[in-house]
Amino acid sequence: MQSYFRSFGRSAGFAMIIALGAVLAPQAARADRCDDVAKELKNGIDGLKIGQTAAGTVYLAHPKAREITLGCSSKNFSNQLFGKTDRKPPPAFVELMASAAAIVFTLPKDDMVRGVNRCYRRLGIFRGDDVPSRYRRLDMRCARTKTESSITISRSKDQ
Repeated sequence: MQSYFRSFGRSAGFAMIIALGAVLAPQAARADRCDDVAKELKNGIDGLKIGQTAAGTVYLAHPKAREITLGCSSKNFSNQLFGKTDRKPPPAFVELMASAAAIVFTLPKDDMVRGVNRCYRRLGIFRGDDVPSRYRRLDMRCARTKTESSITISRSKDQ
């Protein structure tokens, strides 16, 4: 009977060591995936520069945009792309946001150009200056003030 308990103790100790090793082993962080997406954006879009990363947001810089950020996954959305420009967005900004959205969400660029243009066209007297819409299972929100306009493109976790 004593040999039975001894063998059980050895196997339980071995299982405990394996479990402890799995817990203490280095694990990939979420920020690594977000940094990888930012590097893909930098390689895919000419003139894009990667800035600081803070609180799950990677700040990017491009001459055609006042501000552009990449939000990493959280409990509500998988990725989020935000861009800000002049009140009337130039076609170069629309191309930039469509290219970035195509890389981040792995969709065709021409579809993203159509979606970004559609979002900006809806701004106006009838729908107002803050318009949410859905396109290709993406949540798009276009907003404008007296001096600037912005677009936020995200995909919710349940999609």
